[in-house]
Amino acid sequence: MSHHHDIEKKFNTAIANLKSNTEYVIFNKAPETEEEYNSNLKWVTGKTETNKAILSDTCPHSELTWAAVKAEMDKL
Repeated sequence: MSHHHDIEKKFNTAIANLKSNTEYVIFNKAPETEEEYNSNLKWVTGKTETNKAILSDTCPHSELTWAAVKAEMDKL
């Protein structure tokens, strides 16, 4: 298993552990730094009438800070 795949798996698990059913899209690669966390993720904040995801650059979930996610990843 590649390092990148491992990071993405940990990242997805960490998010699920902190807030289940959170919808988001990872661009480029799963984040390993706060800068990547802020730039590589888009958060699904809703759906349009045609069922397209509405994406936001800003995380709508206050509990999902980079520090919280990183701490959770470090436990895995």
